[in-house]
Amino acid sequence: MTQTLTIRRPDDWHLHLRDGAMLQGVLPETARHFGRAIIMPNLVPPVVTGADAAAYRDRIMAALPDGMDFKPLMTLYLTEDTDPEDLAAAHASGLITSVKLYPAGATTNSASGVTDFDKVRPVLEKMAEIGCPLCVHGEVVDADIDIFDREAVFIDRVLDPIRRATPGLRVIMEHITTADGVNYVKSNESGLGATITTHHLIINRNHILVGGIKPHYYCLPVAKRESHRLALVEAATSGDSRFFLGTDSAPHTDDNKESACGCAGVFSATNTMSCLAEVFDTANALDKLEGFASLNGPAFYGLPANTATITLTKGDPVDYPDKIQTGAGPVTMFDPGFPLHWHVDA
Repeated sequence: MTQTLTIRRPDDWHLHLRDGAMLQGVLPETARHFGRAIIMPNLVPPVVTGADAAAYRDRIMAALPDGMDFKPLMTLYLTEDTDPEDLAAAHASGLITSVKLYPAGATTNSASGVTDFDKVRPVLEKMAEIGCPLCVHGEVVDADIDIFDREAVFIDRVLDPIRRATPGLRVIMEHITTADGVNYVKSNESGLGATITTHHLIINRNHILVGGIKPHYYCLPVAKRESHRLALVEAATSGDSRFFLGTDSAPHTDDNKESACGCAGVFSATNTMSCLAEVFDTANALDKLEGFASLNGPAFYGLPANTATITLTKGDPVDYPDKIQTGAGPVTMFDPGFPLHWHVDA
């Protein structure tokens, strides 16, 4: 029996588009289904000023194919030298939607991130004052902390103290991977939300390591135990408006993934909506998919939901390509490990 589901056009509240030839190759994959996306600023060099954000936005729009309707929501990369007034001006003009906090060394191109959180306190206070949200990569980078514990430790050591010291600061915990992250969001009534990625709803750490290393499942934060994955699925499919979609789709060329020191990142822009429909269908929660993908994110950011719609139809498996070809090289698409029966008509 054919099943169809029509929902508001979704948004991606955490996306890597890169730059240059890679940007040109991957942007259409997002713009095909998504109306807007929060664009990550961790380029080399990073997007740290309003002028940087404006220039990057212009490059994105120049790369958008004719006939595609997509709005990039720009961010600034928080550093210990960020100028609060430049940030405030960029936010007031509508140029930026949020600011991204990377602990220095936490993930791809994060070397310019924050080491001393006291040095960014004036910026965070300004953000709370003007209502500019903070997107957080929530991991500590201490060498003595196990990589599977870094999110939980970050909540206790960094995030909770920041929020207590800066009342009114709206925070998005990006790409949460643990029950600890889910429970922390649930324990706070306002001002705190979290994005969940497509791949963290589907894979656990066994998928990366059992039967040989799978470099295209390697990401940061790394996938955790199955119990954590199940906690993420429960949160995403619960209807709780504090949880929403951020794919963290992060393209790397195959040679950079399949190497002695492979890059962290999963590319899922192309098949995310089909993957999510399978996850929500399995959880008997298709009625919650629109909230997670299309409504909760705009509500948290104080933006209207998209008026356009997409329709998902369940039928024979969708034949997605294994890779997309870009001018920078081939990029392998996320493989959920099961057939995708939900087709997307945008």
